[in-house]
Amino acid sequence: MAYLSMGEAHRRITEYLNRFSDAVSFQDGASLKQLLSVSSDSPSLLSLADSLNVFQDANRLIKQSDKYSQFGEIIAPFFRCLQSYRIGNLLDAYHAFEKAANAFLPEFRNWESAWALEALYVIAYEIRILAERADRELASNGKSPEKLKGAGSFLMKVFGVLAGKGPKRVGALYVTCQLFKIYFKLGTVHLCRSVIRSIETARFFDFEEFPKRDKVTYMYYTGRLEVFNENFPAADHKLSYALMHCNPHHEANIRMILKYLIPVKLSIGILPEDQLLEKYGLVEYSNVVQALKRGDLRLLRQALQEHEDRFLRSGVFLVLEKLELQVYQRLLKKIYIIQKQRDPSKAHQIKLEVIVKALKWLEIDMDLDEVECIVAILIYKNLVKGYFAHKSKVVVLSKQDPFPKLNAKPVNS
Repeated sequence: MAYLSMGEAHRRITEYLNRFSDAVSFQDGASLKQLLSVSSDSPSLLSLADSLNVFQDANRLIKQSDKYSQFGEIIAPFFRCLQSYRIGNLLDAYHAFEKAANAFLPEFRNWESAWALEALYVIAYEIRILAERADRELASNGKSPEKLKGAGSFLMKVFGVLAGKGPKRVGALYVTCQLFKIYFKLGTVHLCRSVIRSIETARFFDFEEFPKRDKVTYMYYTGRLEVFNENFPAADHKLSYALMHCNPHHEANIRMILKYLIPVKLSIGILPEDQLLEKYGLVEYSNVVQALKRGDLRLLRQALQEHEDRFLRSGVFLVLEKLELQVYQRLLKKIYIIQKQRDPSKAHQIKLEVIVKALKWLEIDMDLDEVECIVAILIYKNLVKGYFAHKSKVVVLSKQDPFPKLNAKPVNS
């Protein structure tokens, strides 16, 4: 840091105090937002932090003028946050920011219009980010990380302020999305339910009036929840909405959506194009798709084993594992097509022994009883139309549509 005189430090601190006071007086939400963006590492805030470390009597400056002192409970802890953040003391930075945020909330509640929503958004974002970083600091010191949970409690208070009639309610979805990020990070996704109920059932919320950015994020997270609950039609609807309305230039966000939408689409029988997987760096799904096309159970299992850690982290491994039934269906269909070419009159009769041989060629050992059990499941789940001739160990396929398409519906549970 270059030399900073006491006089220059005093000037910078006074300038910040004036800008804060003016932003509130003129209801300039955009300016107030910038003044509270700790983790943005903006040059002006970094230089302010340096000034606070040189001129260590900022509290006196705040108290000596009514113009500043009315916001003292917000600004004083915010200054401490900046100082701690500047020297990398993230735990103290979080504690100080939390105090400033709690002082900001009643002020926001008392302002009649929604002019300060952008500033509130920054506070909601910053408290989550600082909590995550504070928790990493705690964990690295062998202590229990607990600040993110505290940030979640604060955001529930913010949600309560926004969840009512009036123009401020449009901010509720942004705060909801910040809560989702916390709950997913902590592995407490069940806590999402109460917030979702408030958004989707409260009469004073109209989903279409929320900003597009927040609607996309909301649909992404609720879509992931539906994947977790194996409600694939709902997951398809929500994730497709998120994809359709996502900014086409935000490729990282599109990739995040596709990471969950692709397994959902696969589960209802819709396969993505290879170019899509390549464009968004989702090639881990390539062999899964090829396995479904070919009826190659070995390839599916290899793909799941190769990318097991990635699929488990995403929470889609079990969804992909259940694709085995579709692969078996495709294998039977290929056997049926080959038999139809050789002897059309007997194409609809497939010996279980032939299926055993096909699986053996794929290096998968199964006996007749195991294969019979799998075919029975395929018939039960309407992936195959037919019946067993048990004495001759033959599955007799329907002559009309023996392999029903899923038609964008999940395999019956």
